[in-house]
Amino acid sequence: MPWNTTEARSVLRADLPASITVFLVAVPLCVGVSVASGAPAELGLVTGIVGGLVAGALPGSSLQVSGPAASLTVLVHSAVTAYGLPALGVVVLAAGLLQILLGVLRLGRWFRAVSSAVVEGMLAGIGIVLIASQAYVLLARKSHGKALADLAGLPAAAVRALGTGPGAASCAVGAGVIAVLVLWKRAPRRLALLPGPLVAVVLAAAAVRLLHLPVPTVGVGGLLGALQPPGAEQFGLLGRVEIWGTILAFALIASAESLFSASAVDHMHAGPRTSYNRELVAQGVGNTVAGALGALPMTAVIVRSAANVQAGARSKASRVLHGVWLLLFTLALPGLLELVPLAALAGLLVHAGAKLVAPRERLRLWRTDRSEALVLLATTVGIVVTNLLEGVVIGLVAALAKTAWDVTHIRLHVEQTPEATVVRVHGNATFLKLPSLVDRLEEVSPTGPVQLDLSALTHLDAACRQALTAWAEQHRRRGLPVTVTPVADRPELARTP
Repeated sequence: MPWNTTEARSVLRADLPASITVFLVAVPLCVGVSVASGAPAELGLVTGIVGGLVAGALPGSSLQVSGPAASLTVLVHSAVTAYGLPALGVVVLAAGLLQILLGVLRLGRWFRAVSSAVVEGMLAGIGIVLIASQAYVLLARKSHGKALADLAGLPAAAVRALGTGPGAASCAVGAGVIAVLVLWKRAPRRLALLPGPLVAVVLAAAAVRLLHLPVPTVGVGGLLGALQPPGAEQFGLLGRVEIWGTILAFALIASAESLFSASAVDHMHAGPRTSYNRELVAQGVGNTVAGALGALPMTAVIVRSAANVQAGARSKASRVLHGVWLLLFTLALPGLLELVPLAALAGLLVHAGAKLVAPRERLRLWRTDRSEALVLLATTVGIVVTNLLEGVVIGLVAALAKTAWDVTHIRLHVEQTPEATVVRVHGNATFLKLPSLVDRLEEVSPTGPVQLDLSALTHLDAACRQALTAWAEQHRRRGLPVTVTPVADRPELARTP
């Protein structure tokens, strides 16, 4: 239904300023992610442009914003290292086509069935790897290329770096950026309207320039020179089996993050809900175009999406306009990027990695649900020790093992006093656990009233119901009063036993 003039003006008043806010947030993040991925800074901006102009214009989610994501940095860097930067385009393009296929087959909602512990563990693992690698950039040192080696060598690298002028200056710049980002939430309200990442990077660039600090800055070669559309040689790589593992990882991880982001953004506003399959197609089209240009892969990015919602955006116009501003900036003012210190971008990404790790939230999960926390921990450790794809597989196996345990696990808690005996049954009462259930019941020898509490059961099959009924009837025949608390929310089982 077309807008009338009044509605169009209202949307423009909301979406135009929101798009500028998102643009200011996106610039340093696009550049930082691209440099950390081992690609020219311009390619991150190209992906941001495509995310706005292409994915942003397509139906799916109305307010979430797409672009290069910190969570894919590790995977992109690995792909560039393994196959070379020219091959990145064909990997991203193939992943985009796979995303389109998944959306057309209406598989978008299936991504929501992935254990949240695996997804959170994946983000935490990526955060640790990102921090480990970018800490070396912040110290003006070269990383080892492996997360474990980077973590082990970090203390020695810090000592060596701080003993040199360039290393100390670089560390000071990066630490300053992190401090600004951490403290920006406490800034006065009017000042806090400015995006923290932009302020931190601008202050760092000004400090390096004014104080003549020996800190390397971003190299810029021009937008057209940075584009590397894949050619026949790169498409020939699709005949190698191992590259399809990388393509599958790109497609699945980018899709999962985008759809989880969509779910989070839907909770932030009262507008139209996300169509998951359409959003998956939109992300696929965006990645196909980005791959054809030789740029980085894109996902929906929660940082930019949240900024878009909080800035008052009302429609997809804001995210399309943010792509326009990125395009104009890249064409008209690329020289400004040469003022940005690499240490500032490293500080930006170390902070982003810390937010992915989110230690407070992980500790809270450990306190409330340790089995889910163990799945998260298995995924995180798997990624740090091996790589992203194998770590996620480890996490999925751990989640399946947890599910199998939950399905077959049953516990009896007995409280016995001279006045009464209380038997509480927890978990899933299935025939698989019938022998242990019967053995535990036979160990109970009540001498007074019996209370059988089944309210904590999540499942009760016929075999276990019969065993519990027989046990209760046995004690009733002995003249003991037996009362039963039925399975919670299952009134039809109130007669059991």
